[in-house]
Amino acid sequence: MLFEDGASYVQDREDLIAILKMRFGEIPPKVIEEIYAIEEYDTLERLIVVSSNVPSLKIFLEELKEGAGSFKILGERFNPIQSLNEEGENR
Repeated sequence: MLFEDGASYVQDREDLIAILKMRFGEIPPKVIEEIYAIEEYDTLERLIVVSSNVPSLKIFLEELKEGAGSFKILGERFNPIQSLNEEGENR
């Protein structure tokens, strides 16, 4: 792996963690460790998109466990507005 590639992986991991913290608050250290263990660029890119769209950390964690094999990001479980609707109903 070239230095530039390694730096890109580190930046993508940091971006993913930052998105998760902005959306869901504190992230468990175990999750951060799992993110830093990801070696596939496509998986990191997919998880960045997922983290921006899932309505809950729980669904993100399910996708994190899918690993490199998952590639579809479809359906209501990836609707970020869904969580806002649910919060409104619970008030």
